[in-house]
Amino acid sequence: MKPLHLMETVRTLFLGLGALPARMRKDLSSRMPRDLPSSLAANLRATVLGRMAVIFLAISLALAGCASQSANSRKTGDANPTAIRLSEVVHSVFYTPLYVALNLGYFEEEKLKIEMSTAWGGDKAMTALVAEQADIALIGPETIIYTLQQGLDKKILCFAQLTQRDGSFLVGRPGQNFSWDGLKGKTIIGARKGGVPEMVLERVLNEKGLQPFEDVKIIQNIQFTATAGAFQAGTGDYVALFEPTVSELEQAGAGQVVASLGVESGKIPYTVFMASDDYINKNRAAVIAFTKALYRAQQWTASHSIDEITDVILPSFQGSDRAVVRKAVERYHRQESWAVDPQMQLGGLDYLQSIIESAGELKQRIPEERLIRRDIAEEVLRGTLRPQ
Repeated sequence: MKPLHLMETVRTLFLGLGALPARMRKDLSSRMPRDLPSSLAANLRATVLGRMAVIFLAISLALAGCASQSANSRKTGDANPTAIRLSEVVHSVFYTPLYVALNLGYFEEEKLKIEMSTAWGGDKAMTALVAEQADIALIGPETIIYTLQQGLDKKILCFAQLTQRDGSFLVGRPGQNFSWDGLKGKTIIGARKGGVPEMVLERVLNEKGLQPFEDVKIIQNIQFTATAGAFQAGTGDYVALFEPTVSELEQAGAGQVVASLGVESGKIPYTVFMASDDYINKNRAAVIAFTKALYRAQQWTASHSIDEITDVILPSFQGSDRAVVRKAVERYHRQESWAVDPQMQLGGLDYLQSIIESAGELKQRIPEERLIRRDIAEEVLRGTLRPQ
């Protein structure tokens, strides 16, 4: 019997307790000891009926709850959150909208449970994605190009854009006079060869009339997490760094920002969310929910103050000084580093491939449709979401 039908039966029985058929009342009376006083027998009969009423009431309430839960499940689907393993390439204020979505509960509201890990390297994040140790990766789109050049047949696609500029800054020694021409003969601690931070640095130097590795020495073999320490220890004249490390160096009196590589290089789809085509197809609803939460966070970030943004993301940077985080937020906000919606920048990957090409790392241009899946962001943007 279905829960609702059974509940109706129980309710009918309960309501009928006060008007039991004569045969049942007679049967109940016949079971009483014959030598009991009439008043005591009446009390016993009332007690039995009362207990029966309680039992029927408990059954009715339990079945009502089951019916309600069943109806709710049909409306909202599985109440359990969907787990998504997310690998971020590094942990930086540069990815502020992601931390806004996490800390304001936007993913939870979409019934998602984000299991976050930090890869500390684009190659490591892509390896996790290819090996299915991560479902979604926040990483530079150049990693897809490199895997295709290596002959990997697994189809990895960008589906949402997070940042639209390079997030690194050129940092010099305190009190050091800076000019682009003055970089001749100097040494810069750069980034990993083939990585977009390094290639953007080289592109900017070229545009300023400087030949990388000839006019300017670039160190590429220092681990990403160790470059700031190496600079503080006296290595190099300049270092390319992301926030909040930049502001930490400034606060410590160990460096000063002399240029923004993001401003100098222009807009570019710098960091994006990507997943395998198979994962997106099999988990389309979850990926759309993920992108909805991201879009809300992008809109919220674009419409709130530096202090409000800082307070929301601060829990993601435990141990960091609030003034340092605030300075980092201010820098990125001022130069419009964050995309305001998840759509992949039109023509952006063509520009990126020209940067990779000029660095000598591109064997052959790859059509955008082999790198991007636009339907997810398009479906999200067809909704009626507005800034929160």
